[in-house]
Amino acid sequence: MSLLAESPHKIELTGPETCPQRPFLPRDHAESVSGWGESWRTVGYVYRPTTADGIRDVLTLAREKGLQVAPRGGGNSYGDAATAREHLVLDLTRMNRILHWDPETGVIRVEPGVTIRQMWQQGIGDGWWPPVVSGTMLPTLGGAAAMNIHGKNHFRAGVLGDHILHFDLLLPATGEVVRCSRQENPDLFFAALGGFGVLGVFTEIRLRLRKVHSGLLHANQHVAGNLAEMFERFEALTAQSDYAVGWIDGFAKGEALGRGLVQTGQHLAPGEDPRPAQTLRVASQELPDTLLGFFPKSVVWRLMKPWMNDFGMRTLNALRYHKSRLIPAPAHTETHAGFQFMLDYIPHWKRAYGAHGLIQYQCQVPDTAAREVFREILALCQHRGLISYLIVFKRHRADNEYLMSYSVDGWSLALDFKVTTENRERLWSLAAEMDRIVLGSGGRFYFAKDSTLHPDRLQSFLGEERVQRFLALKRRVDPENLLQTDLYRRLFTGAADTTVEAPLPSPLEIPR
Repeated sequence: MSLLAESPHKIELTGPETCPQRPFLPRDHAESVSGWGESWRTVGYVYRPTTADGIRDVLTLAREKGLQVAPRGGGNSYGDAATAREHLVLDLTRMNRILHWDPETGVIRVEPGVTIRQMWQQGIGDGWWPPVVSGTMLPTLGGAAAMNIHGKNHFRAGVLGDHILHFDLLLPATGEVVRCSRQENPDLFFAALGGFGVLGVFTEIRLRLRKVHSGLLHANQHVAGNLAEMFERFEALTAQSDYAVGWIDGFAKGEALGRGLVQTGQHLAPGEDPRPAQTLRVASQELPDTLLGFFPKSVVWRLMKPWMNDFGMRTLNALRYHKSRLIPAPAHTETHAGFQFMLDYIPHWKRAYGAHGLIQYQCQVPDTAAREVFREILALCQHRGLISYLIVFKRHRADNEYLMSYSVDGWSLALDFKVTTENRERLWSLAAEMDRIVLGSGGRFYFAKDSTLHPDRLQSFLGEERVQRFLALKRRVDPENLLQTDLYRRLFTGAADTTVEAPLPSPLEIPR
């Protein structure tokens, strides 16, 4: 029997009950917690502190109850990176103060719950923009640092950690807050950035934004008739662009395999914008609430839902590609927010995927192997009858100074798959096949997107030496192993020679 069954208010799990008995915790902290893709849903005991002392209190409670703690920011990792099945979830979204802002240098100091949205809103009026952002403005800086996120400019600007000057980390072993930078505690600095939250809890982050002279970017769109042209377009365009991202039609076959679009962005030079005071206003950057000036975006996901199947997405993808080929989009200017945060244009669009959500499979492959590997992956998905409805293509640079680095000098492919009760097992099998292809090329994986990686493949991806260094550091700063997420238990506890459950995701119901 689990602690949830012991609660006076029943919480029902529709999947198998495999968790060991736990001590009772207050039922009012029990909440449904999921990954962003909502294919992984579980129940955790959620606490939302506002201070470092509040974090220490949660760690103390975990010790007393014999439980673990999973740090969580905005919950924007697709899978199980910020969940803890029947353990404590440390939600840091209430620690969301901007502690200091210097409009002269662009240096900002924030608590971990500050979002990317708060950060760009703070800086834009003074001519500063975050150096690295994700496709949504909703992640917290603590979560973004824990995953060491990248953006559409990774080939030029690197990962978020490249722009972090220092951070303060609360260590679970002692509750002490230590300053980490490239000069001070550098081992923790390069391990906690990308360390997915299990080495310590960020309490403060200091980073430098990028100077911009306009609230606009030069934006353009280019058509690629197949995968070879996609690579060729990128190689030519990234030399003259600050940002570049590709969209691929996963249904296209034969000579058209890998066809799609490339979108590029370039910062305006000083003096190029005749109205910088206007375009740099927060109000000028905000995304519209309606489509076509009148249709509320909040209901658009409902209209998308009937199309979220193979026939519908095959049709929409073909229409998008052929429209762009026949009527090329002209070069234009676009706001920073409009260009960067495409995932925020339609609120809750992920709900269109249905009750079991989606997973994203993202791999990074060295430049020398990427063309053949991506061709093989796209063909394999078609052969297995599991087509990705949204495929994103990017160029990357290596960042091996970070202990848990996921980046290579090469390219990434991110594939979104709809999850159903019928295809779940087949999807995980497909992911295993793709893993073997990627690992055979020296490729890597991105924990912020992962739902399927098996622990047997972890050392092939990171290398035994890196894994052991990471685990040794964790034993030093967290000898009780208090900080554990479902992702950590799934992938790392085998390497640490400990026993832990790693159940497949299962839907749940929790009374509201």
